[in-house]
Amino acid sequence: MNTQAVFDPEKFKATTRAQWENAAPAWHDWGPFLGQWLGQATGRMLDLTAVRAGSRVLDVAAGAGEQTLAAAQRAGPSGHVLATDISPAILAYAAAAARQAGLPNVTTRELDGEALDILPAESFDAVISRVGLIYFPDQQKALRGMKHVLKPGGRMGAIVYSTPEKNAFFSIPVSIIRRRASLPPPLPGQPGPFSLGADGVLAATLERAGFRQVVVEKIQAPVRLPSAAECVRFERESFGALHQMMSTLSEAERADTWREIESELQKFESPDGFIGPCEMLVGAAVKPVSAA
Repeated sequence: MNTQAVFDPEKFKATTRAQWENAAPAWHDWGPFLGQWLGQATGRMLDLTAVRAGSRVLDVAAGAGEQTLAAAQRAGPSGHVLATDISPAILAYAAAAARQAGLPNVTTRELDGEALDILPAESFDAVISRVGLIYFPDQQKALRGMKHVLKPGGRMGAIVYSTPEKNAFFSIPVSIIRRRASLPPPLPGQPGPFSLGADGVLAATLERAGFRQVVVEKIQAPVRLPSAAECVRFERESFGALHQMMSTLSEAERADTWREIESELQKFESPDGFIGPCEMLVGAAVKPVSAA
């Protein structure tokens, strides 16, 4: 009898939604840090998607909306940004941040990133997704939805992690947790932080979805914090997937796991504080004007 485990995308989505409902306050609180950490990559994504005054922008898996506000500022009063996410709790923070920033051109909507085809066709000039596409169980379905809502000639952009060895701030905790929890390798089709990071994978994924003029750029985005302990606090508070991976461990085992993670991350401490290696990929592409 075949007892091989099978990846369950609906269960994964339900768990992901619950994680972000719980992590929403922390993700909001870490917003200024996220803006600093991912600011360069975000700016480049907005450049490559030609977000400017008057642009209509869809932000997929928007989270607490730090990059939503950046897009809205570029789009200006004559433009509009729709921020979508699977978690209504985290979208509430995005909406509040937009109000506080005086950006009435932002609206929010709870929406699965794989269900974008319910939005009007050809209604956006740009679609962006910051560190979201990697976690969709069906990345092609999400990308087809993005292409559906884009006007002909419109642009999509995504920020993803590159490879584990280039992102030690995250890959070290993942590998330690996987070992301690005796987790098997990811199942075929299972999404994850490095699912689009290998050379050529992001470009091929965008092309397979029917996008053209694909560009992928590498951006160094070191995680700068006062200490390894602060990095661990950031990951404990904000990365719900790590807690999911530890679900079979006892409280004592979890605490000991976090201690080992902090100890390993201390090698990135210096007189200038903690500088964790991180490399992001910024991918962008164009919806063809015609089928030809």
